[in-house]
Amino acid sequence: MSGRVELAGFLYGFYERRLLKDLARDRIPRHIGVMVDGNRRWAKQFNAPTSQGHQAGADKIHEFLGWCQELGVKVVTLYMLSTDNMNRSSEELDLLMGIIANTLDRLDEDANISVHAMGAPELLPDYLAERLNKLTARTPVREKIHVNVAVGYGGRREIVDAVRELLHDAVAKGKDIGRLADELCVDDISRFLYTRGQPDPDLVIRTSGEQRLSGFLMWQSAYSEFYFCEALWPAFRKVDFLRALRDYAGRQRRFGS
Repeated sequence: MSGRVELAGFLYGFYERRLLKDLARDRIPRHIGVMVDGNRRWAKQFNAPTSQGHQAGADKIHEFLGWCQELGVKVVTLYMLSTDNMNRSSEELDLLMGIIANTLDRLDEDANISVHAMGAPELLPDYLAERLNKLTARTPVREKIHVNVAVGYGGRREIVDAVRELLHDAVAKGKDIGRLADELCVDDISRFLYTRGQPDPDLVIRTSGEQRLSGFLMWQSAYSEFYFCEALWPAFRKVDFLRALRDYAGRQRRFGS
């Protein structure tokens, strides 16, 4: 049995090295959005508590960010908790919030990571909102990667928040709202999104075999490439990531119809 495991490990390592060697480094996405889906199903496979699946998913996040830094990805947006997820049981939410808080603490330990919070902080426990604020305010020693943490996030809500802020800004500057409506353009709204000033995602990855956006970066992903992977997030391997990058590198991106 141990010999078969060693052989599988050898073949896996060989395949990973081949994928790395063949990867077009000039086609690495600058910004990757990731829908970390499948934690609960992963736990169910092993008859483990849901919290164990969420913890395994949190551990995978740190591993994934290491891969991204190794390959030169500059921005990663992690869809960790949606506004729809807030409808789960209070017991599961309490455990999940604690795991997210610990994940943020681990991100805080890496001086080369900058973090930006995306979502509605008023939906979160005070301790979690405070951790997000602290991380967002922190300046990295030498930024290698920028991480957007989408917690209590909803794509429709983001667009509504952007329009609301746009209108408040216009009123504060004494602008005529009717004229603003006539002159409104895409860039006007983009300036007030949670990701303002950042490049839109080049590639969006969703694990667990689901093939839908679920409200993730609805505005920003208008011209993104999508990659859907069957692996559940805690089981997502580096070879799965390299396959996604290989697939992305082989596509001809079209910005329009």
